[in-house]
Amino acid sequence: MSDLIPISIQVGDRSYRIKVEAQHEEMVRKTARLIQEKVQELKQQFAGQEMQDYVSMALIWFATQNARDVHGQLLDKELTEGFARLNLLADKAIAQAESRS
Repeated sequence: MSDLIPISIQVGDRSYRIKVEAQHEEMVRKTARLIQEKVQELKQQFAGQEMQDYVSMALIWFATQNARDVHGQLLDKELTEGFARLNLLADKAIAQAESRS
């Protein structure tokens, strides 16, 4: 198991000390920064809410973006595999037609 390192991240108006694998530190920090930026953007758009509301909205936005990206990647993979199968079928059909000639 990889060694965990302690880092501090800011979410909303709170700081959290968490432990992450060293190889994931940059990704965790970037993710926290992205969420924090979204919180600030939401504070400007919807003034007067509680911080918990902004954090919740930002996390819902982030999860939705992530799910959409994953879905898009899966769809791309399915399309690529589908085109590969179609190419194989077309190649077989061409080969059979040529062997009959």
